[in-house]
Amino acid sequence: MTAPEIDLAFSLEPGASGEAAPGQGSRSALLDPAQAETLWSAHLAAWLSQLLPELPAQLQAAGYSLGLQLCDDEAIAELNQTWRHRSGPTDVLAFAAQEEAPPAPGGGDDTWLELGDIVISLDTARRQAEEAGHDLEEELLFLASHGLLHLLGWDHPDEGSLAAMLARQTALLQASPC
Repeated sequence: MTAPEIDLAFSLEPGASGEAAPGQGSRSALLDPAQAETLWSAHLAAWLSQLLPELPAQLQAAGYSLGLQLCDDEAIAELNQTWRHRSGPTDVLAFAAQEEAPPAPGGGDDTWLELGDIVISLDTARRQAEEAGHDLEEELLFLASHGLLHLLGWDHPDEGSLAAMLARQTALLQASPC
Protein backbone atom coordinates (compact mmCIF):
# COMPACT_ATOMS: atom_id res chain seq x y z
CA MET A 1 0.00 0.00 0.00
CA THR A 2 1.31 3.42 -0.97
CA ALA A 3 1.68 5.94 1.83
CA PRO A 4 -0.68 8.88 1.42
CA GLU A 5 0.72 12.29 0.59
CA ILE A 6 0.85 14.79 3.43
CA ASP A 7 0.37 18.54 3.18
CA LEU A 8 1.61 19.61 6.60
CA ALA A 9 1.43 23.12 8.00
CA PHE A 10 4.12 22.87 10.69
CA SER A 11 4.90 25.62 13.16
CA LEU A 12 7.21 25.92 16.11
CA GLU A 13 5.85 28.92 17.99
CA PRO A 14 8.37 31.54 19.16
CA GLY A 15 7.64 30.92 22.86
CA ALA A 16 8.26 27.18 22.47
CA SER A 17 11.98 26.65 22.86
CA GLY A 18 13.54 23.88 20.83
CA GLU A 19 16.37 23.60 23.32
CA ALA A 20 16.77 20.36 25.22
CA ALA A 21 16.07 20.47 28.92
CA PRO A 22 18.77 19.30 31.30
CA GLY A 23 19.00 15.52 31.17
CA GLN A 24 17.03 15.37 27.90
CA GLY A 25 20.04 14.87 25.62
CA SER A 26 20.55 16.83 22.42
CA ARG A 27 17.96 18.84 20.58
CA SER A 28 15.45 16.66 18.76
CA ALA A 29 15.45 16.63 14.96
CA LEU A 30 11.65 16.95 15.28
CA LEU A 31 12.29 20.49 16.53
CA ASP A 32 14.97 21.48 14.02
CA PRO A 33 13.44 24.00 11.61
CA ALA A 34 15.60 22.66 8.77
CA GLN A 35 14.24 19.11 8.99
CA ALA A 36 11.20 19.05 11.30
CA GLU A 37 8.49 19.40 8.64
CA THR A 38 9.98 16.58 6.55
CA LEU A 39 10.33 14.26 9.56
CA TRP A 40 6.85 15.00 10.89
CA SER A 41 5.38 14.45 7.41
CA ALA A 42 7.14 11.07 7.19
CA HIS A 43 5.76 9.97 10.57
CA LEU A 44 2.23 11.12 9.75
CA ALA A 45 2.31 9.42 6.33
CA ALA A 46 3.50 6.15 7.90
CA TRP A 47 0.78 6.30 10.55
CA LEU A 48 -1.96 7.15 8.06
CA SER A 49 -0.77 4.37 5.76
CA GLN A 50 -1.11 1.92 8.64
CA LEU A 51 -4.54 3.29 9.61
CA LEU A 52 -5.97 3.56 6.08
CA PRO A 53 -7.39 0.00 5.84
CA GLU A 54 -9.46 0.48 9.00
CA LEU A 55 -10.73 3.99 8.27
CA PRO A 56 -14.31 4.52 7.10
CA ALA A 57 -14.60 5.32 3.39
CA GLN A 58 -15.24 9.02 4.01
CA LEU A 59 -11.84 9.31 5.75
CA GLN A 60 -9.85 7.45 3.08
CA ALA A 61 -7.86 9.69 0.76
CA ALA A 62 -4.73 9.76 -1.36
CA GLY A 63 -3.58 12.83 0.53
CA TYR A 64 -4.21 14.53 3.83
CA SER A 65 -3.80 18.12 4.89
CA LEU A 66 -3.30 18.97 8.54
CA GLY A 67 -1.57 21.37 10.87
CA LEU A 68 0.91 20.63 13.64
CA GLN A 69 1.81 23.40 16.05
CA LEU A 70 4.36 23.08 18.84
CA CYS A 71 3.87 25.80 21.42
CA ASP A 72 4.45 26.63 25.08
CA ASP A 73 2.19 26.09 28.09
CA GLU A 74 0.84 29.64 27.95
CA ALA A 75 -0.42 29.26 24.37
CA ILE A 76 -2.00 25.85 24.89
CA ALA A 77 -3.61 26.98 28.18
CA GLU A 78 -5.32 29.79 26.26
CA LEU A 79 -6.60 27.31 23.64
CA ASN A 80 -7.66 24.88 26.37
CA GLN A 81 -9.69 27.61 28.11
CA THR A 82 -11.23 28.93 24.89
CA TRP A 83 -12.21 25.61 23.32
CA ARG A 84 -12.56 23.16 26.22
CA HIS A 85 -13.39 25.61 29.02
CA ARG A 86 -10.65 24.07 31.15
CA SER A 87 -8.07 26.09 33.02
CA GLY A 88 -4.36 25.53 32.62
CA PRO A 89 -2.16 23.82 30.10
CA THR A 90 -2.64 20.35 28.65
CA ASP A 91 -0.25 18.21 26.62
CA VAL A 92 -2.10 17.93 23.28
CA LEU A 93 -5.21 19.34 21.67
CA ALA A 94 -6.77 18.13 18.44
CA PHE A 95 -9.16 20.23 16.38
CA ALA A 96 -10.80 17.89 13.89
CA ALA A 97 -12.00 19.44 10.64
CA GLN A 98 -14.34 16.52 9.99
CA GLU A 99 -16.46 16.80 13.16
CA GLU A 100 -18.87 19.47 11.96
CA ALA A 101 -18.99 18.86 8.22
CA PRO A 102 -18.36 15.21 7.34
CA PRO A 103 -16.87 14.65 3.89
CA ALA A 104 -18.95 13.23 1.09
CA PRO A 105 -19.03 9.41 1.16
CA GLY A 106 -16.70 7.53 -1.09
CA GLY A 107 -13.22 8.90 -0.55
CA GLY A 108 -11.00 7.61 -3.30
CA ASP A 109 -7.46 7.77 -4.58
CA ASP A 110 -7.79 11.20 -6.21
CA THR A 111 -9.08 13.02 -3.13
CA TRP A 112 -7.42 15.16 -0.52
CA LEU A 113 -8.90 15.45 2.92
CA GLU A 114 -8.44 18.22 5.50
CA LEU A 115 -8.06 16.55 8.91
CA GLY A 116 -7.61 19.57 11.18
CA ASP A 117 -4.92 20.67 13.61
CA ILE A 118 -2.84 19.13 16.37
CA VAL A 119 -1.34 21.45 19.00
CA ILE A 120 1.31 20.16 21.42
CA SER A 121 2.81 21.98 24.39
CA LEU A 122 6.57 21.50 24.43
CA ASP A 123 6.71 22.56 28.08
CA THR A 124 4.25 19.86 29.14
CA ALA A 125 5.82 17.30 26.80
CA ARG A 126 9.22 17.90 28.42
CA ARG A 127 7.82 17.43 31.92
CA GLN A 128 5.97 14.27 30.93
CA ALA A 129 9.03 12.83 29.18
CA GLU A 130 11.13 13.41 32.27
CA GLU A 131 8.47 11.87 34.54
CA ALA A 132 8.15 8.84 32.24
CA GLY A 133 11.91 8.41 31.93
CA HIS A 134 12.13 8.73 28.15
CA ASP A 135 13.33 11.41 25.76
CA LEU A 136 11.40 14.37 24.42
CA GLU A 137 11.23 12.97 20.90
CA GLU A 138 9.44 9.83 22.12
CA GLU A 139 6.94 11.96 24.05
CA LEU A 140 6.30 14.24 21.05
CA LEU A 141 5.64 11.26 18.79
CA PHE A 142 3.30 9.77 21.39
CA LEU A 143 1.35 13.03 21.66
CA ALA A 144 1.21 13.57 17.89
CA SER A 145 -0.08 10.04 17.31
CA HIS A 146 -2.72 10.64 19.99
CA GLY A 147 -3.76 13.87 18.30
CA LEU A 148 -3.92 12.19 14.90
CA LEU A 149 -6.24 9.50 16.22
CA HIS A 150 -8.50 12.21 17.61
CA LEU A 151 -8.56 13.91 14.18
CA LEU A 152 -9.70 10.58 12.73
CA GLY A 153 -12.57 10.23 15.19
CA TRP A 154 -11.04 8.21 18.01
CA ASP A 155 -12.07 9.23 21.52
CA HIS A 156 -11.61 7.92 25.06
CA PRO A 157 -14.67 8.71 27.20
CA ASP A 158 -14.04 5.63 29.37
CA GLU A 159 -11.19 3.38 30.47
CA GLY A 160 -11.87 0.72 27.82
CA SER A 161 -11.76 3.14 24.91
CA LEU A 162 -8.64 4.81 26.37
CA ALA A 163 -6.91 1.43 26.57
CA ALA A 164 -7.84 0.68 22.95
CA MET A 165 -6.60 4.08 21.81
CA LEU A 166 -3.31 3.72 23.69
CA ALA A 167 -2.79 0.27 22.18
CA ARG A 168 -3.36 1.71 18.70
CA GLN A 169 -0.86 4.48 19.44
CA THR A 170 1.73 1.91 20.46
CA ALA A 171 1.26 0.11 17.14
CA LEU A 172 1.59 3.39 15.23
CA LEU A 173 4.79 4.31 17.06
CA GLN A 174 6.30 0.93 16.25
CA ALA A 175 5.66 1.69 12.56
CA SER A 176 7.35 5.10 12.69
CA PRO A 177 9.91 5.56 9.91
CA CYS A 178 12.70 7.03 12.06
